[in-house]
Amino acid sequence: MALCCAANVPTASAQAQAPLAWITTADGVERLKPTPVGAWRTPGASTAASLRVDPRQTFQRMAGFGASITDSSAWLIRRRMNDRQRTDLLQDLFGRNPGLGLSVTRLTIGASDFSRTHYSYSAHDAAPLDLRAARRDVAPIARAARRLNPELAIIASPWSAPAWMKSSQSLIQGSLLPEHYDAFAHYLRDYVSGMAALGVRVDALTIQNEPHFEPTNYPGMRMSPAQRAAFIGRHLGPLLEREGVAVEILEWDHNWSEPESPLETLRDREAARYIAGVAWHCYGGDVSAQSLVHDAFPDISTWMTECSGGDWDPIWGSSLVWMTRTLIIGATRHWARGVVLWNIALDEASGPHLGGCGNCRGVVTIDRRTGHVTRNVEYYVLAHASRFVRPGARRIGSETGVAGLESVAFQNADDGSIALIVLNGASEAREFDIHVGERAFAALMPAGAVATFTWTTPGAQP
Repeated sequence: MALCCAANVPTASAQAQAPLAWITTADGVERLKPTPVGAWRTPGASTAASLRVDPRQTFQRMAGFGASITDSSAWLIRRRMNDRQRTDLLQDLFGRNPGLGLSVTRLTIGASDFSRTHYSYSAHDAAPLDLRAARRDVAPIARAARRLNPELAIIASPWSAPAWMKSSQSLIQGSLLPEHYDAFAHYLRDYVSGMAALGVRVDALTIQNEPHFEPTNYPGMRMSPAQRAAFIGRHLGPLLEREGVAVEILEWDHNWSEPESPLETLRDREAARYIAGVAWHCYGGDVSAQSLVHDAFPDISTWMTECSGGDWDPIWGSSLVWMTRTLIIGATRHWARGVVLWNIALDEASGPHLGGCGNCRGVVTIDRRTGHVTRNVEYYVLAHASRFVRPGARRIGSETGVAGLESVAFQNADDGSIALIVLNGASEAREFDIHVGERAFAALMPAGAVATFTWTTPGAQP
């Protein structure tokens, strides 16, 4: 299955729905709380600010929102929760009605810093692929997630090639040796087929996590734009095409701060014919870099594949505002089809981890002694989108930046329902009108709050 979604068009008999709202406040007292809004009316004279939503203006089709099933996340869910706790958590994260309906996740190909040991799936050049590490925890959790949400898209990323393929002869630092480009391409191909044999279909690959960064205490590997272009264009792309492996290749998988790097790779014609999209991380630069690359290559899809919250921003309200503004609103207004946070679950000590980030925060925190779950601000940031924007939805036109109100809107493909996500970034409460065509309704949001408004219009065509 490619990273795209069915485009079911609702019939003209769809019933009009009164607008509904769910709100999360900056103090965390109200979390995704159903909140009354005004009834539909014909707009008249008003001094209130207004946000206009235009379903006739359409943009990218969405795959959805989610978070990564890292080794650490899978280990906690599988090994530190009882059956009831595990079932309830997975239903809450990936199920619908009830549940968040998370519809995109990311797996690591071998170890990351959020693994309990550093390993690859190939110990030496004569060794066949060994997926025992994935078989223990990650594959069972990924299978369970997809059973709950069959539309779940899975992206996979290596933090390093196997040590024997690298200049450093280690998982840590170094680069891929040119004589092993073919071997690494076969390694990634074998990972995709091996995971499929374990019941986990991988929909897309990035070829290297953060290719411009060589961490000193966990797996990593530097790959320049020229190296990535050569690897994709002459090795991985032709191999997947020749063998009919239905997996997309996503370029870059690093920060907004260096858009010239994916642009250079995409300008290589051999590589570009195999690249389906560009993946981004949030740890440097500005989200507008996504549009810079999209505008140069509009047929290439855009993905946000990693962003973590952590103790560097411990205040609920500031994390709520930054993540909603930057990831839910900003990334999608700048063409992202999917938004994936980092660890879906970590323990109370921000682990397990081996090197790397010692103060990252998961979407949920699992007490490794009791299995108790704490839902963090990231959970609610995702919920404001994933519960209401289903795979196949289109981003549609909406005003943003009016009176401190920032917004993004989507129309679902299955029933024509519209979801408008609004952040009140102002320092005071805002009363405003939401206009759709010749109708409007009134809303009120406290300072720093996030709200999702939903409604269905008869005969809506996404």
